[in-house]
Amino acid sequence: MLAIIGGTGLYQIEGLKVKEELTVSTPFGPASAPVMKAEYGDREVLFLPRHGRTHELLPHEVNYRANIFALKKLGARQVLGFSAVGSLREEIRPGEFAIPSQYFDFVKGNRERTFFGEGVAAHVSTAEPVCPNLTAWVAGKAKQMNLPLHLDKTYAGVDGPRLGTKAESHFLRGAGCDLVGMTNVPEVFLAREAQLCYATIGIATDYDCWMDDPSQHVSVADVISRFGDSLAQAKDLLLSLLETPLPEAQASYRETLATALLTPPEGIPDEKRALMEVLCA
Repeated sequence: MLAIIGGTGLYQIEGLKVKEELTVSTPFGPASAPVMKAEYGDREVLFLPRHGRTHELLPHEVNYRANIFALKKLGARQVLGFSAVGSLREEIRPGEFAIPSQYFDFVKGNRERTFFGEGVAAHVSTAEPVCPNLTAWVAGKAKQMNLPLHLDKTYAGVDGPRLGTKAESHFLRGAGCDLVGMTNVPEVFLAREAQLCYATIGIATDYDCWMDDPSQHVSVADVISRFGDSLAQAKDLLLSLLETPLPEAQASYRETLATALLTPPEGIPDEKRALMEVLCA
């Protein structure tokens, strides 16, 4: 089953028929909002707004572990996220889409980054964090719809909630990053730990603040004022994707823990067994 994580501005999706709203119990507390189980045609999907129903959660307040765990527990095997991002490259223009294939973790705050610990040891490879099958699925549909979509980009994850400085923006550009955002880290890595195929459609809203022209520096007011058209295109893209078959879940992403888990089954504490049953499913 496909799960959709909505970012800024994407708190519900017109066209999806919501069948029920599910409050999922997780070992990590509540998710950002009840998970919507919905239908589009004959396709059943899950939908979760990352920031809550009314965007009440700042990036560092999102319970990423609960979100990913809840979606996995409800049957998700592939996750497609949507995120507002800043562009660090002139060719990625505001309003255009980009799918990162790589991530640079520049988050310095104390976000919970792993499901493991406290008796369960695992070291998951994140060399290739994004599922190429999901990426190709989105790219093919975007091409059919003549939507500009940039591929093979690197996303820099930062703390927020403040917007960055010019020095930080230039540093990230120099480090090889193409996009900057506040929410995909640790979401993408937790998805790998949960054996989920994951990709994010980044919606470029601005040029961050690396340009010399102050009028191009990001502000919340400017982002919101020009975000509407991009969101409408993103929703159209999503609904068009839901009219096509899901790509095959790539085996290496669905079998992450086969080589990453160090603690033998008999050594897993009893209080962690329910957690591992969900992650290993």
